[in-house]
Amino acid sequence: MNVYLYVLVGTGITFLATVLGASVVFFVKGIKPSFHKFCLGFSSGIMMAASVWSLIIPATEMAIENEIAPVMPILIGFILGCLFIFIVEKILSFYEKKKNLSFKRSGVLFVAVTLHNIPEGMAVGLALAMACLENSSITVAFTLAIGMAIQNIPEGATISLPLRQEGMSRFKSFMFGAISGIVEPIGAMLTVLLIGSISGVLPYLLVFSAGAMVYVTVKELLPESQSQSSGMLGAFSFLIGFLLMMTLDICLA
Repeated sequence: MNVYLYVLVGTGITFLATVLGASVVFFVKGIKPSFHKFCLGFSSGIMMAASVWSLIIPATEMAIENEIAPVMPILIGFILGCLFIFIVEKILSFYEKKKNLSFKRSGVLFVAVTLHNIPEGMAVGLALAMACLENSSITVAFTLAIGMAIQNIPEGATISLPLRQEGMSRFKSFMFGAISGIVEPIGAMLTVLLIGSISGVLPYLLVFSAGAMVYVTVKELLPESQSQSSGMLGAFSFLIGFLLMMTLDICLA
């Protein structure tokens, strides 16, 4: 029962951080392009560092403990994680063309952020479940939750503020920003419920989450943060996010 409690608390923190970021719409009038680029680069850095230090490295250590060749979960999990997001994107694109839909830029951003929050929730849930099942430090597992929560604050704002600029009411803009984060605890709980106590599957699932996060970062977030006018800002914010998450992982390990 402690496993589910820890997962609920950890992903609850990340969800509340998204809600906090979305609530900015009640206090400011709009979002500057430079701030938007900074948020995307910052989130990219945190996700990239978290994928390595909080997911891939622990998965490698778990594989060795279970006498599994580490290269297997790394390659299989990572490739499947990338393919999962790729297929979901294709399904959404097909549905958009079939229904002759034309989403506004903010709507596409909402879908992209919500989509990448699913593997984030999986990652946090799996890290916490792994800590409980393997009797390791829960503090280390919460490091990932803290990092995700930090980067979820600007993410919530980058959804709610553009929606407000397009004419949506403040409350509705806030709700869309908050909804984008609710998939994290849902995804985490479903993942943990599905895997149960099968610790041998955890290395594959951890790297699966890492692959999904890296794909979203490289495909969606980094290109958007590296526009010609804000290339240096995006790179600088990426480094800040990466160093912050890396420092948290190393110091709390």
